[in-house]
Amino acid sequence: MKELLVASGNKGKLLEIGRILDGCVGRIRSAADYPGLPSVVEDGATFEANARKKALSAALATGVPALADDSGLVVDALDGRPGIFSARFAGEGAGDAENNAMLLRELKGVPREQRRAAFHCVVALCLPDGTCATFDGELRGMILEEPRGSGGFGYDPLFLVPEYGKTLAELALDIKNGISHRGKALEKLRKFLLSENCWPGMENFLALRRPA
Repeated sequence: MKELLVASGNKGKLLEIGRILDGCVGRIRSAADYPGLPSVVEDGATFEANARKKALSAALATGVPALADDSGLVVDALDGRPGIFSARFAGEGAGDAENNAMLLRELKGVPREQRRAAFHCVVALCLPDGTCATFDGELRGMILEEPRGSGGFGYDPLFLVPEYGKTLAELALDIKNGISHRGKALEKLRKFLLSENCWPGMENFLALRRPA
């Protein structure tokens, strides 16, 4: 694929995507390259619906294949909340500290063995003709009773990765990127692109089906 628009202005996300898709995409553009991109209301009922909506909107507006993702924290004891509302769990405009405090309040009194959770991510790739495909990733762990670590963002200080005995906020960035839910979804996308010879012609995309 010669060109791909990542419908995001997040520099860290752009670097991660560029690293994983290196060799499959000739040039990666960001939302900053298209200042007239329409804003998208993330009102879907699932991560997939929101990711698809953002990617399709960008592809239709620019005429360039577009990628977008949606992700969040799913907590078993809270019946899947905060889910698609992870970024605004404590209300519109809430920051990381408020969302973390809200999560701890919701889980107050829940024993450690019942604090299982997972980060979920869905990456959507859409063409200007409306064709889309999605790829998902998951990272399972536990929610602690108090934050640990100063790295990362969002719920990272509360999310313990049992295999490492550390929270995402305590792990080195290269390790975190290697096991992250977004990284896993992007690796699925990369493998698909490689299997299709990096889509030398956009017409090949018309036969695209979501991978199992």
